[in-house]
Amino acid sequence: MAEVDGTRSLRLAFEPEADPEASGSGRRGLFAADPRARTLLRVLLSYPEVRYIVPDRISLDVAAGPVLLETIARFLERQRWLVRRVVIE
Repeated sequence: MAEVDGTRSLRLAFEPEADPEASGSGRRGLFAADPRARTLLRVLLSYPEVRYIVPDRISLDVAAGPVLLETIARFLERQRWLVRRVVIE
């Protein structure tokens, strides 16, 4: 796990229909219009260590320990309808 400027991050790879890098318009990734994605986003934002979220990445404060990073990564990996893979950076 790398610490850069006091942050840590989780990078997500998505199922093809939710991939933010796929061509076409519309909200994708963590910002998908699906109600499950909106609920997931609210859950992620409830963690005080979360600094910001972009469609394919979650930035966390350096205070986020390895246990929290692993917990969030495992939680996201269980969201098979959206997330294909999570990489801790």
